[in-house]
Parts: sequence; C-alpha cells; structure tokens
Amino acid sequence: MPVMTSPDRARTVRPRRHRILGLLAAGAAAALLAACGGNETVPLQPVATGRPPSYYPAEYSSVIEASKKEGGTLTIYSNTDQENWTPVLRDFKRKYPWVKKVSAGNLDSDEVFQRVLSEQATGGSPADLLVSNAAQAWADFAGRDGTLLEYESPEVSKLPEFGRLLPGVHAMSVDPLAIVYNGALLEEDLTGLGRLADLAAKDPDKYRDRITARDVEGSFGFTVSHAFTEARPGAWAHLGTLLPMARPETSSGTQLEKITSGEYVAGFFINAAPAYPVVERSGGLLKLAFPSEGTVVLPRGIGIAAGAPHKATAKLFVDFLLSDEGQRAVAEGGLTAYRDGVRAGGGRHTYQELVGEVGAGNVIVTEYAEVAEGEVDAFLGRWNGLLAR
Repeated sequence: MPVMTSPDRARTVRPRRHRILGLLAAGAAAALLAACGGNETVPLQPVATGRPPSYYPAEYSSVIEASKKEGGTLTIYSNTDQENWTPVLRDFKRKYPWVKKVSAGNLDSDEVFQRVLSEQATGGSPADLLVSNAAQAWADFAGRDGTLLEYESPEVSKLPEFGRLLPGVHAMSVDPLAIVYNGALLEEDLTGLGRLADLAAKDPDKYRDRITARDVEGSFGFTVSHAFTEARPGAWAHLGTLLPMARPETSSGTQLEKITSGEYVAGFFINAAPAYPVVERSGGLLKLAFPSEGTVVLPRGIGIAAGAPHKATAKLFVDFLLSDEGQRAVAEGGLTAYRDGVRAGGGRHTYQELVGEVGAGNVIVTEYAEVAEGEVDAFLGRWNGLLAR
C-alpha cells in the first residue's frame, strides 16, 4: 500500500482568510502507513445501480441523463487520503457505472482553494468538486463571486442541521478531536483536559515537554482550538497548566507517532479519524478518550466548483455521498459518518454514537465562518503566550 498522509495536515502559517496552508511533518506518513495495514475485508454494501432514492424529485432524472453525456469522469481537489476515498469511489462507480474515472488528489487543506482560484484566474480549472476541513478558508472561498455552485442536495432534509455548512457546501463527515495517551506511561484513564492538567501539576518533571498540542498557527489547529475555547472559556484554566508544558505539532500523524514512541505522554485535539486505526493496532499501548469538558467535531466540507466541467456528475456525487449508501462508505473509509442509521466498526464512532457516548451537550460542532482578524490575533497571543517555547 502506498504511504498515505494525514487528512488534517496544516502548515504553520497565520490562520486568516485563504492563507491557511498545510504541511505534513515527515513522521505522519509512517504512522498512517501502519494504520493502513491489515484492514479486515468489509462486505460490499448494496447500492441501487443508476437509481436515486425514491424521495428525490421526478426532475432529478434530468441530472442523471446529463451526467451520462459528460464523458464519465470527475475531478476532486481534496485534502482527504486515498484510504478514506477508496470505498466511497468504489460504491459511487457501482451506483453510476458510466462514471469510469474519478480523480481525488490529496492536497494541503488550503491548497484545495488556492489552486482553484489560481486556475480560474488564468482561464479555467478542471476541478469539479472541492473537499477540505479548512473551515475559515471555506467561508472565504464561498463568499467570493463566481467560485462555488450554490447547489442544495435533495438529501439535506434527511440530515442534521449542520449537514449544510454554507450555501453550496455540505458536510462529508464530522470528525471528533480526542485526547490520545501512552498507556505504558500513564496507567490511569484520562477523562479530560482537567484531569491531565491535575496530573501535570502534581508531577511537572514527568510532563514538561511531553504533552503535545496542535499548532494553532495552522488552519486545523487554530480552528479546533479556537472553537473549543469559545465554547468552553473556563477551560483556559486547564490550558494555563498544560500549554507551558506542551510542544506544538503540525499533524495528528506526527503526534500519534511520538506518543507511540514515548516521546510524548499524551496529546490533545488529535483528529480521531487517523487516530482510530493507530490506537486499534497498538496492542493496547495507545488509549483514546473524548474530553469531558467538551468534544470538538470538525466537519469536512464538500462543494461544487462554479466552473465545474462535469456539473451533473458532481451533483450525483454530492448526493450519493450524503445518502445512506454514501455515508456507509464514508464510515467504511474511516471518517465519521453522521447520517442516522449508519453504523461504524473497528472502534470508530459515527456522530450519533459519539453523542451517545459523551452526551449532546458535550459536542461542539465547529462552524464554517471566518473569524475576525482582531479575534485571531487575540487568540494567538493568549495561546502562544502560554505555550512552551
């Protein structure tokens, strides 16, 4: 299997507007390569070949007929790993067999948008669809004229409210952020940031420089950390203990690798999507917990480019992805499905299963909205003022 990169990678630049770029630290590939190996064979789920669900409007047949005339190809600019895409693309092509070629490149989270903007400025882009979990970059992109097709899927009525993130932007998945720790170095179960802060305060020599936080200078780290502190301002007291002992990392893959090796005892705000398989295959060494103070979930947005060469096929893909069939494939690929009735396995969770575990009041769904520059500066100043350097 080829080496895969972490789907939430982010480069250390200031998280404002569309300048939110991504970078993968070298260790992420090794950790996620280990996560790819040894997957159990999953039986193929049934799909209704060539037919949309019965509740779609009658005129939807025109979308299907238009797709058949588009040449059977689709191009997706995304920051999502091939491992996650494999079952989705497999089942989409089973459902609409005239679509023979779907290209889903793995770009940095903000490069998804930058590449389309650059191509549109020079005469046109081959991108049909954009997929990224860079929330602020999505808000910036969607707010520009002539960049995004304002399409609303017939599936929206079947989804939670956050299934529609922005006009023309739907949620592909909603991945939770977790605490991950090395069970050989920390024998008791962690229940939240408060408990980790208590342990660190009692034994600072053990924890100094051995806690990892996500780098808030990158889009992913800023988005999830800012969302958490906005929803739980009282948690700054715990962060006041943890951040002076913490070191930032730019990807969940790097954090997982270093927790596994024992370089870190624990890390927080780690994307559970890449963490689940690493924890599962660690032989009990790694432990994963959702913070009792509140669990942030970050939607992964998908939208159709305004200049998409294959608009009808792109609509079919969005609608399939949000359907029961598509969300089962999303779960199989290791991302967090959120449609009612879909189940996950291998220690993973769907959104509904996460709510069942932590409680609806403890789930913090990240909004797709730009944060004002002054607020960005204030947050970065406070966070980085506490962080160990």
